[in-house]
Amino acid sequence: MSELTAPCTDTLTDPCAGVLDFADREWRVRRPKPYVLVFEGELSDEGKPQPSDYLHDNLLMPKWREAFYQLVDATGLVVCLNLHTVHPTYRDVRGRSSKGRLSQGEYYHHDGCTGPVKPRFVEIRCPIQPQTRGVATAVAPHRDVVKAMVHVLPADLAANVALASLNLQPEALDQMDDAALDHLQGLITRTVRKKRNAEGARAYFRQVDAAANAYFEPWALGESRIIANANSGMTMQHRRAYQSLHAGGVANGHLVKRWPHEELLLPGQVLDPALLAALCSEEGDEGPQGGHDPACYLGPH
Repeated sequence: MSELTAPCTDTLTDPCAGVLDFADREWRVRRPKPYVLVFEGELSDEGKPQPSDYLHDNLLMPKWREAFYQLVDATGLVVCLNLHTVHPTYRDVRGRSSKGRLSQGEYYHHDGCTGPVKPRFVEIRCPIQPQTRGVATAVAPHRDVVKAMVHVLPADLAANVALASLNLQPEALDQMDDAALDHLQGLITRTVRKKRNAEGARAYFRQVDAAANAYFEPWALGESRIIANANSGMTMQHRRAYQSLHAGGVANGHLVKRWPHEELLLPGQVLDPALLAALCSEEGDEGPQGGHDPACYLGPH
């Protein structure tokens, strides 16, 4: 069981710092947003942090793994800071952005959004490396994202034939299930993509970030973000987010990713290579030559 031993308030100025009792250890944590839980390290390391891989050595140990997954399910986004780890399941995020057109990763999305089965979580990690990461990753609850996309939608786009006949009142959005929200989101995204140039679309999604109260902290080296991608709890979406004109030619640290629930196998679990191959091929439009990413991890661990 886990227990946050310090009280939290709902004020934005209160970082909700406290101690979490989890996996037979006490952790320094904070809640910068209601749907975000940030692990800063073990309480015993306060003031003298030591390099460690506490994600694999503690939180994802077989004994605690499902409990940790349920914590992510219930929270939405779990962030692990000060994490020193190298693991064979991580692979490069190879998304590219152009000055003329947004890539798929710059729109809010679930991983596996085109397939019948989505990964339970996606973990995105900023490895320790010489170059810092300058491009943000915005994360927010799925329903909040869609409601924000409607709220900041310019009048000329709302009048588009694909959207004009829809009931976009807040009450109607509250009644939509996940499938209906996905459908509406797809209509809006395609409209924005068609009617706005790249920087116009980026400006629109910056407004969405603010309206959805997205988690938008800069990446720290050695940070992992485990995002609830498809579950019955707090399902999230994420996007690669440029906060200034994207002109290219700027040095930038890289990210890696994986799907922990599907790729880290517990005793008795069987790998589903067809599912993972389908998910990896979905990312191929931004991979080498637009094809399957050979670095996609498909082996048992």
